[in-house]
Amino acid sequence: MEERLVNIMNENAEYLNISQLKKLQEVLLKQLSDKALQKEPAANSDYLKLFLDAKKIEGCSDRTIKYYRGTIEHLLAHISTPVRKITTDEVRSYLVDYQQINNCSKVTVDNVRRNISSFFSWLEEEDYILKSPMRRIHKIKTKTVVKEVISDETIELMRDHCTQIQDVAIIDMLYSTGIRVGELVNLNISDVNLNQRECIVYGKGDKERRERDTGLFLFLAVLGGIIRYSVHRTNLCISRNLTICSQTTKGHTKPCTGCMIP
Repeated sequence: MEERLVNIMNENAEYLNISQLKKLQEVLLKQLSDKALQKEPAANSDYLKLFLDAKKIEGCSDRTIKYYRGTIEHLLAHISTPVRKITTDEVRSYLVDYQQINNCSKVTVDNVRRNISSFFSWLEEEDYILKSPMRRIHKIKTKTVVKEVISDETIELMRDHCTQIQDVAIIDMLYSTGIRVGELVNLNISDVNLNQRECIVYGKGDKERRERDTGLFLFLAVLGGIIRYSVHRTNLCISRNLTICSQTTKGHTKPCTGCMIP
């Protein structure tokens, strides 16, 4: 191999400068070495496992990992070609068939395309493949749908039909801050900063962010709902400085002078 390497270097000496020859030598040594590591797992499932392990290390949630797994397993089940030899035409044909068979929207197909693209981009970065077949499959154009805004009348109608104080607090909190339902479920009273009129929520990927209310009146409505629900749930009196009285509401013979709600 050394003799072949010398011959190649000599043949290119008159066309390349010193730095280019040095780089050529490095590439040839890496590619022609008999001891070079072979990054070639036996089956397509091995590549998928390596990809999912890499995503776990990057901090992807279990839900995201599950979505990656389902999407790519479905692809590999319909394309028998080894991963390293899959072509752009095969993937494009798969996406067309996927949309027709499942009768799904362009948004759904584009989500599938994005997951498959992440898989092949990772294979390319790790030098398992020379070039990703997804490079020429671009983002699928979709219509931008503007969601209808809930009117004040609808909000009041929802509040009027609430049978529990907790439900009123939930509606006011969602409408005031715009947080997701899942974020509200995981919200603790300690996460609400009444002085700053904001709350700390944990969104997708356990990312922490602060949400502020959109207006004074909405904030007061949320505050009142939280306080009423807290009193209803714990039977505790809450004073005007937002501290809890030493006695319960059931123990009072008459309202406290410092309580917000008797």
